[in-house]
Amino acid sequence: MAKALMDQHDVELAAQAAAGGRREFGELVRRHGSAVRSLLRRMGAQGAEADDVAQDAFLQAFEKCAEFRGEGTFAAWVKRIAARLYLKRKAKDARYVAEIEPGEEDVAPAPDQAGLVDLDEALKALSEVERLCVSLCHGAGLSHPEIATAMNLPLGTVKSHVKRGLDKLRARLSPDVGQSGRSTHVG
Repeated sequence: MAKALMDQHDVELAAQAAAGGRREFGELVRRHGSAVRSLLRRMGAQGAEADDVAQDAFLQAFEKCAEFRGEGTFAAWVKRIAARLYLKRKAKDARYVAEIEPGEEDVAPAPDQAGLVDLDEALKALSEVERLCVSLCHGAGLSHPEIATAMNLPLGTVKSHVKRGLDKLRARLSPDVGQSGRSTHVG
């Protein structure tokens, strides 16, 4: 008797999907679809656009399922596909300018009623290029050189965008931030 889809590991499902198993691939989409759409929204895609790119990523993943070897997680693999598709879509829409917008300043944290800050809201405070670099690095798991290639930016620029973006996120998300915007935590 065959194992139920829910009881199978992603690697097993991907292998069956590579052999044409649509139900097995459907289970992978069910398991990881919301994580892929969340990554795309954090990268800056709005509702329907995030859904479209996620759908395209899963279609591409289905076609390339035989290439998934299980060396990482299936979720990370399909997130990389989605991130690259989103970047290609953005590149078609407009040429990317890798410079800081004039007048951009660090913004003090905007806590909600419970004193917490929503990560999605904090990401919106970053410049577009910082948000993309941070999301690609920490959301999609791309290395700095992979991001540099995908975004057609110098490696050093990518590294500085990731660092600057993470510094801003830490400042916004830190519970110890005082009036000056500096952490009051010592350690």
